[in-house]
Amino acid sequence: MKYKTSGTCSQFIDIEVEKDTIKSVAFTGGCHGNLQGISALVKGMKIDEAIMKLKGIQCGSKGTSCPDQLAHALEQYKEGM
Repeated sequence: MKYKTSGTCSQFIDIEVEKDTIKSVAFTGGCHGNLQGISALVKGMKIDEAIMKLKGIQCGSKGTSCPDQLAHALEQYKEGM
């Protein structure tokens, strides 16, 4: 799934899921090192656990963040399951 982010430095998130487990996450744009870290940490994690941990994280005064946008992308993925 390719998700168009909103309100962050990253522009897109590419997510690969198998059943209810995250196989891979790749961000386009944003803080490369931090986003590689987030991607590595959520690999193998259940979708619901990742949403619970990432949703609501804010970057400065933006009202969202790359982790929060990943949570929104995963919620959208679940809706389409």
